[in-house]
Amino acid sequence: MLKQFLQFKLSQKLSPQQIQLMKLIQLPTQAFEQRLKQELEENPALEGGKEESKDELDSDFDNTTDDYEDNDSINAEDINVDEYLSDDEIPDYRTQVNNYSSDDEEKTMPYAAGTSFTQHLVSQLNTYRLSDEERDIAEFLVGSVGESGYIRREISDIVDDLAFTQSVYTTEEQVAKVLKIVHQLDPAGVGARNLQECLSIQLHRKEKTADTELAINIIDNAFDQFTKKHYKKLLNKFNITETQLKDAINEIEHLNPKPGGSYAGNNRIVEHVVPDFAIKIVDGELELTLNGRNAPELHVSREYNNMLKGYKDAKDKSKSQKDAVIFIKQKLDAAKWFIEAIKQRQQTLFVTMSAIMHYQKEYFLTGDERNLKPMILKDIADEIHMDVSTVSRVANSKYVDTPYGTKLIKEFFSESMKNDQGEDVSTREIKKILETVVEEENKKKPLTDENLAGILKDKGYPIARRTVAKYREQLDIPVARLRKKI
Repeated sequence: MLKQFLQFKLSQKLSPQQIQLMKLIQLPTQAFEQRLKQELEENPALEGGKEESKDELDSDFDNTTDDYEDNDSINAEDINVDEYLSDDEIPDYRTQVNNYSSDDEEKTMPYAAGTSFTQHLVSQLNTYRLSDEERDIAEFLVGSVGESGYIRREISDIVDDLAFTQSVYTTEEQVAKVLKIVHQLDPAGVGARNLQECLSIQLHRKEKTADTELAINIIDNAFDQFTKKHYKKLLNKFNITETQLKDAINEIEHLNPKPGGSYAGNNRIVEHVVPDFAIKIVDGELELTLNGRNAPELHVSREYNNMLKGYKDAKDKSKSQKDAVIFIKQKLDAAKWFIEAIKQRQQTLFVTMSAIMHYQKEYFLTGDERNLKPMILKDIADEIHMDVSTVSRVANSKYVDTPYGTKLIKEFFSESMKNDQGEDVSTREIKKILETVVEEENKKKPLTDENLAGILKDKGYPIARRTVAKYREQLDIPVARLRKKI
């Protein structure tokens, strides 16, 4: 049996301009400058720099706007705009909305200049006498080296890929032979397939001493006990003293577990942090400023404005003139909107950061993380009467220069929990205390999570062992067994 029913659904759709404004708010300073440069290049009606006669131009623009909206101007009844505008005349922000969501992140990032890591390795192959087949295999292996310097693939898979993609038909034995040549390249340890092999390669290239020989033996024959820090088992296995073991471990700890990271000219992404705000303490009070690079001087082109005036004054209005004035009107509208969007962006950034600064006043005056109050996005959103997503866009991508260094704004946000006095305290405060306790512990007998929970309880923070474990993992602090030192 079929049933019919009506369902009413209320939905809110953001306009392209609103979405573009959200994207502008999300951009950090350098990406914002790139976006600004792009708009200046694409819209000739938008100009940067100080305007010579701003009041006069604003007056002209306002009057002109009225002119081309009166009875003598072009309107929807006179001309079908779609017939005269081509896609390349539509601003970027009106077309991109169809292809990107408002949550897309800016992907453009500056890259480090110089020779790439792969090129650096390939150039070293020129010093080896290799057959054509060996060179093809070596270059393929070098191309398979990841950012950290490892080849995270099985030799059998490499053999298959050589056949399918390079038309090089070889064997696993031949690839393994060439891989040993790659292991001789600098930096030491490059081309290893796992951490054990990486450390072993580096140790075999060091000067032979009693310490390095023992270190090689440990890595090659007792790697599992070493990583789990089962020192007593190592002492018994190799029949050595604690001093000998300590010296061998010292050799291992000075090795590089990520040889790819040691090459300064590699093509890893380099993020240049430019603070969007600055907070200073002046006469005991906090002072907030917005980076001037976020407040460019923009104005509408006088030349384009005059073109519209010329059209109004013209007695005969030809079809080509109508075509031109549609283009001019569209560009002027886009320029005026973009200038307004920049102003809204500046205001949103400043209001949001000002609210955060006053909310965390005690921290910004002292620099003590223990003075950070519990603060979530909704706290600030409610205070400035904006959406939580807007505050999130500011917090996740913006930096502030403080007397205590440059900080990512989202670092000031944290959840709350109650201490033994029933007061709300920030989880950041608890994590800071936890970090301090671990730093000061006896490394020969590191504290377990149960011990840490007991210490925090004594300090007035009654939290469960599993919560301690969660905070410890968030701080990248290993478990007690892995913090142990001989």
